[in-house]
Amino acid sequence: MSQPDFDDPDLPLADLFAAWPDMAGAFMDRRMLCPGCLIAPFHAITDACLEYDLDEDAFRDDLQARIKP
Repeated sequence: MSQPDFDDPDLPLADLFAAWPDMAGAFMDRRMLCPGCLIAPFHAITDACLEYDLDEDAFRDDLQARIKP
């Protein structure tokens, strides 16, 4: 199975965590409950940032840094 496109604005968080499990740490570091949340299949990074009042660009930079080449 191929990796999902990290830059897809509609990428569900559940798919993000399935493809890159280490990214859950970025959410947990900010006390975000997204990993394991029942809404994760329906929310994308943008939705999470809006919900938790985060700067999306800065958060995406942190997530991007966690993607292993």
